[in-house]
Amino acid sequence: MELKELIEKAWLDRELLKSSETQNAVREVVKLLDGGKLRVAEPAGDNWVVNEWIKKAVILYFPIQQMEVIEVGPFEFHDKIALKKDYKNLGVRVVPHAIARHGSFVNRGVIMMPSYINIGAYVDEGTMVDTWATVGSCAQVGKHVHLSGGVGLGGVLEPIQAAPVIIEDNVFVGSRCIIVEGARVCKEAVLGANVVLTASSKVIDVTGPEPVEYKGYVPPRSVVIPGTVPKKFPAGEYQVPCALIIGTRKESTDKKTSLNDALRENNVSV
Repeated sequence: MELKELIEKAWLDRELLKSSETQNAVREVVKLLDGGKLRVAEPAGDNWVVNEWIKKAVILYFPIQQMEVIEVGPFEFHDKIALKKDYKNLGVRVVPHAIARHGSFVNRGVIMMPSYINIGAYVDEGTMVDTWATVGSCAQVGKHVHLSGGVGLGGVLEPIQAAPVIIEDNVFVGSRCIIVEGARVCKEAVLGANVVLTASSKVIDVTGPEPVEYKGYVPPRSVVIPGTVPKKFPAGEYQVPCALIIGTRKESTDKKTSLNDALRENNVSV
């Protein structure tokens, strides 16, 4: 509560960032994020709660940090935020050139192929962050998730009240999927390649006699592929992207099932 009070005061009066007490509070919050002791967002029953004061601390971290040269072997960076360290003791496998910034949490058993995890992000145990996947600032990724090659999870710091991208436990995200603007993918869902989700994206369940529409939300165990829907514009009617729920992952399907298996169960060619 003391940290929260200091952060809230500094948010309203940036002059307080000049004091060592405030700077120490900001750095302590980022340190707690780095260790998984605090989260920008956390589950509360079937919903998620955004801890806005923690996002404020991340934003306030940038102006108090100085630019530094960071040397990693023959590589050089010039930035305000240090790189994450001590992966061996953290129990994380990190393949060159994977990068996670200080202030992100990467739990035991995570595998980072050449990829990027930004400050404020939370990546839970046993998750695969595959080649050139990016986990944006404050994005929340659950246990045993597979982020396939080229997946982009958007980051969010402002507006403060905006929810981050949320990927819940045991989700499979196919290659080149883009998930931004606080979209939420619930437990054990499977996203086929190239699905795009935004806060306003239509997610349409087409498995029943009538379509059921969601926005920026994928229900648990859904199997999802990219689709299009017609939309009228002054210049005529055109097809715009959407996501289609074409089935449900069966209870008999192993949680680590491949994308191909999940799609074949729902009679979709791959």
